[in-house]
Amino acid sequence: MVFEADPVAGRSAYEALEDTRKEIEDITSKILFIKKEGKHKAELRELTTQMSLLFIKLRQLNRTILVEEDRIKAETEIAKAPVDFTTLQLHNLMYEKNHYLKGIKTCRDFRSKYPDIELVPEEEYFKNAPDDIKGKVLATDATHDLMLKRLNYELLQRKELCKLHEKLELHKRSLVEAIANRKKFLSSLPSHLKSLKKASLPVQQQLGILHTKKLKQHSAAELLPPPLYILYSQLLAQKEAFDEKIEMEITGSVKDAQAFSQQQANKENGLSTNMDVEDEAPDEDEGIQRRRKRPKKNLIKGICDQDGIQQSHPLKVIVHIFDDEDSQAKPLNLMTLKFEYLVKLNVVCVGVEETDHGSYDILCNLFP
Repeated sequence: MVFEADPVAGRSAYEALEDTRKEIEDITSKILFIKKEGKHKAELRELTTQMSLLFIKLRQLNRTILVEEDRIKAETEIAKAPVDFTTLQLHNLMYEKNHYLKGIKTCRDFRSKYPDIELVPEEEYFKNAPDDIKGKVLATDATHDLMLKRLNYELLQRKELCKLHEKLELHKRSLVEAIANRKKFLSSLPSHLKSLKKASLPVQQQLGILHTKKLKQHSAAELLPPPLYILYSQLLAQKEAFDEKIEMEITGSVKDAQAFSQQQANKENGLSTNMDVEDEAPDEDEGIQRRRKRPKKNLIKGICDQDGIQQSHPLKVIVHIFDDEDSQAKPLNLMTLKFEYLVKLNVVCVGVEETDHGSYDILCNLFP
């Protein structure tokens, strides 16, 4: 026996279920009452049968409710599909909207680099730009179109400057190579000149033109102290002006003279080095030790050497005087004078060297 919901009465399965529950409760209370009172069992059987029928109806109502629930779930799923699709479309549109908003914000916040580009002034652009750049239309906006044209003109100028730069770089490299070759030639030139001078010495001696020797003498004369330099220059001028039979020669160590000149220059400029102090300190200690020994002769000699009273300049001037009446190829050497300069005393000393002809010595009759 199947109990259906009453469509005429308009009751749903849930209402029928509620009525059935109430009926079951009533029958249950009656059965409990009969058992409690101990009445006739025939009535109890009838109530039990009604109870069983109500349970069957309860199961039918439960099945009807479950079927209805499955139907409603199916209808809900069918109605949910377009809602989910619409929701997904909404989310996609919202994401796309946010993407476009970010793009718009980025475009609005964009700062172009062209304001920082040093472009030529507009007057120069209109004056010097070619017609193929000025005649093109690159944008609808007039200001933007002008900026694009100026940028194209700037690009054209920079390309031309790059080509010019490459050309100048090539020219620079060629000049550097030429300078390097010339420096190499100039660095090797002194050795060639030196060998040439050595090779020309026999010819100079044969012809009597001692050019190389004169150059050496002139370079050494620059290192002479002022008194000897004046003497040397005056004698040289007299020889060249009056054709005197005299010869000047500078002897001594040129390196020592250079060191002496440097030392004098440092003293004048107040730049005496610590090496001078260190060199003098041992001399003072040595002088003290010599004083302790008390040898008189060594003491006097040490004091003289220490003070450098008789210190002479490294370079000396030697003057050879020849006989001007002698017409031989090699004139007679009458006298040889040796001039030297004493640094501490600031005096010039002269001595006479021995010659092969003692009878012509100016001091030959000085002693009996």
